[in-house]
Amino acid sequence: MEIIIKPIVTEKATGLTEKQGKYAFRVVKSADKKKIKAAIESTYNVTVVDVDTAVCKGKVKSRYTKAGMLVGKTSDYKKAVVTLKKGDTIDFYSNI
Repeated sequence: MEIIIKPIVTEKATGLTEKQGKYAFRVVKSADKKKIKAAIESTYNVTVVDVDTAVCKGKVKSRYTKAGMLVGKTSDYKKAVVTLKKGDTIDFYSNI
């Protein structure tokens, strides 16, 4: 089972990376901190110092159409913010 779904590359997450050496990932909801740490260390060959997790609730979104108003909800997801050992970095764009 794959633990890491994808890295989160937003302005806020990039700011964390540049200032504090932290990286954000979207992970499987059932993953705990030990599994996340092991998955990131084996995938990116880095040393993980700390893992913080948060379950982000989905947003309710609505839009107006010819047929009337449509209301839906984005799905909930789990986010992991990982702190690496000083000097370690992850390059998300090397595979492009």
